[in-house]
Amino acid sequence: MRNIVDVVSEGVERASDPRYGRDGLNIVVATNQRSSLAAAEDVASAYGRGETMPLAGVPIAVKDNIATLDMPTTCASRILAGYTSPYEATAITRLRKSGAVIVAKTNMDEFAMGSSTESSAYGPTRNPVDPERAPGGSSGGSAAAVAAGIVSIALGSETGGSVRQPAAFCGVVGVKPTYGRVSRFGLVAFGSSLDQIGVCASSVREAELATYVMSGLDPLDATSADVVVPALRNSADQHGATPLKGLTIGIPSEYFPDSLDPDVRARCERAIDMMRELGASIVQVSLPHTALAIPVYYIIAPAEASSNLARFDGVRYGPRATKAADLRTMYDATRSNGFGAEVQRRILIGTYVLSHGYYDAYYRKAQAVRELISRDFANVFSSGVDLLFTPTTPTPAFKLGAVTDPYEMYMSDIFTVTANLAGIPAISLPIGRVQGLPVGGQFLAKHFDEPRMFRAAEALETALGQGAHQ
Repeated sequence: MRNIVDVVSEGVERASDPRYGRDGLNIVVATNQRSSLAAAEDVASAYGRGETMPLAGVPIAVKDNIATLDMPTTCASRILAGYTSPYEATAITRLRKSGAVIVAKTNMDEFAMGSSTESSAYGPTRNPVDPERAPGGSSGGSAAAVAAGIVSIALGSETGGSVRQPAAFCGVVGVKPTYGRVSRFGLVAFGSSLDQIGVCASSVREAELATYVMSGLDPLDATSADVVVPALRNSADQHGATPLKGLTIGIPSEYFPDSLDPDVRARCERAIDMMRELGASIVQVSLPHTALAIPVYYIIAPAEASSNLARFDGVRYGPRATKAADLRTMYDATRSNGFGAEVQRRILIGTYVLSHGYYDAYYRKAQAVRELISRDFANVFSSGVDLLFTPTTPTPAFKLGAVTDPYEMYMSDIFTVTANLAGIPAISLPIGRVQGLPVGGQFLAKHFDEPRMFRAAEALETALGQGAHQ
């Protein structure tokens, strides 16, 4: 086994490489070499004493909206410039106890509001596969960190697909656990009923391990679930001829519309044929309220954001506008200068749909339709279907600056937002390339059925081999 300190030191060097900073791909926004190397020494000492550490010495990168003690947490926003949290996220604490070492904070769309990592106060992140293209968002920096080989595991956050979509664009694995599986304590809130901490990783196995290490009830988060954390699977059964025998995998017709990129469709069909060869029973299913997911999401998420972001006013956090005649003027100036255009747009939308006379017409109705979307999944899973398989995104990564219409940008999450609205787990993994660009396929499972989801994803990953990147 290689020396833990040496492994971490190499990870710190990669994270500090100018190629990944502001003048390069703009993936990494903060490092703390002294803290990372000191943590590596502590892990090496504990591991040497025989402590169980499943991630001993593994360098980890963390999205800039997840609180850490030794690096700033700015949410890629001017309104939190220079802010360092006085506490850290429960997910970070659990990763540290497992032996992982945090080596970098990664770029993101401001306050996780975006699908391309172009709305960051630090500037856009570039996709390592093709620097002229977006890495997806809002966890684009985390997906890019894995794709660039800076780390093999990076934390992101999901509100509507912000781990899976960039994972698909960058050609890595992305996991959204069941809502409540991983504590949200220390994750800066965007939409509290939707937000989750997720994982980008080089492989399904690494993503599974990191997910389970972070999982479990947390007294600091009332939305965390008191459910048993699964044991890590023995993957020996993944190498038989039919590792998916006994599984019924549903293919939702709504996720394969006529508008789906034909080459993306072809990669998905290849993956479906492969799952059939691996022993799975493939059936066609319907999730009839899927088309309503985007409008429902873009009512609920901004509504929650308008409430959550009220605390960023120049008094409690970050810099404030000092040349103001009175308190109201200071609030206005601080928030106008501190928040970027996309964040302001969503705050305005959210405030509108919650306002008197519009709450019932928009927000309450959106919550009712959200229940219908959740019921669609429940009905399919209760019919004997074990998992669902769909494309992760309708197209491969688009060019930086190419999508200027907010609605068009929102539609890049059309296949991912439903899992967040329903609170179910989902995983995206590479299933091939289209004109040299990665394409992702995703599995969706019933609540807390991550073990079956990971089993299927690893079997497909193994079967695809290098075909996942061709």
